[in-house]
Amino acid sequence: MTETPETTSQKTTKLAIPHPHEKDCAIIGVLEQLAPEQPTQGRRIALILHGALGHKDYLFQKRLAAKLPLDSFRFDFRGNHETPGPWHFGRFTNDILDLEVVVDHLTKEFGYIVDMVVGHSRGSVVGMLWLCKHREGAAKNARSFVNVACRYRMEKVYDDMEQHKEELQSQGYVLRKAIVARKPFVGRITRADYDEFANVDTSVAWEQFPSHVDVLTLHGLKDAVVPPYDAYIYARVYGARKPGTHTLRYVEEADHNFTGIPEVVVDTVLEWLRQQANNELKTGVWHTGIRDADCGGKSPNGRTSML
Repeated sequence: MTETPETTSQKTTKLAIPHPHEKDCAIIGVLEQLAPEQPTQGRRIALILHGALGHKDYLFQKRLAAKLPLDSFRFDFRGNHETPGPWHFGRFTNDILDLEVVVDHLTKEFGYIVDMVVGHSRGSVVGMLWLCKHREGAAKNARSFVNVACRYRMEKVYDDMEQHKEELQSQGYVLRKAIVARKPFVGRITRADYDEFANVDTSVAWEQFPSHVDVLTLHGLKDAVVPPYDAYIYARVYGARKPGTHTLRYVEEADHNFTGIPEVVVDTVLEWLRQQANNELKTGVWHTGIRDADCGGKSPNGRTSML
């Protein structure tokens, strides 16, 4: 594996993008630039999207942004961390609209071309839906999609609802508590929120996801939020396209947030991008045909091979 650079970004700028569809609201995000002294017109950019109850700098997002071989922008969706507005559990349409506002600003004010979308969990669903919706427009020049811990079977959210059935029945909502950017957060989830979440149609990826975009799917085998099986479904979806490729990597020790091992996501993405730049990507499982350290020099039963 090629050694990962310490950082590629030469300038970090915090932006406040006015939201035309939300009063007194600006989307807060961070722009990382590799060559800030050069014009941005026509330059390619990566968009990094956080998941539910997350923010622009959590997990692997900030580390990845600092090391990508292209400019990037990561931001807080409405109702999350520094971006004001109501928080909604089920309203994916709001997140897609936020992403559209961001892309419109970056393309019109800076001249950027969207090249890459990186999403974690809910952010991956939003990124996929945006790429499908704008495949003939703002997404037509995108070449890469990184799909981390992404849910396909949205109806499985009812499993969570079942675990909170008594709370939902007694008070009409579930309180979702979390620590976001070191601050306590409390959100309410109603039955209507669960229904709206469950009815998000991810099957559009089969017919509408851009055929030319290369996809990397990463999923932890210890993910207790989104079943690892969903990554297998996405492998079937994205692996059926040409000329775009799909690479699936399961990480044995990773949970939903890749807790304690964000570098696994960062290093995998950077190596995958190098493979893409060298036209080495092929649809299949990560490192097919390569004996990694975890395979060692031993046979499948654990005994040293004498062959």
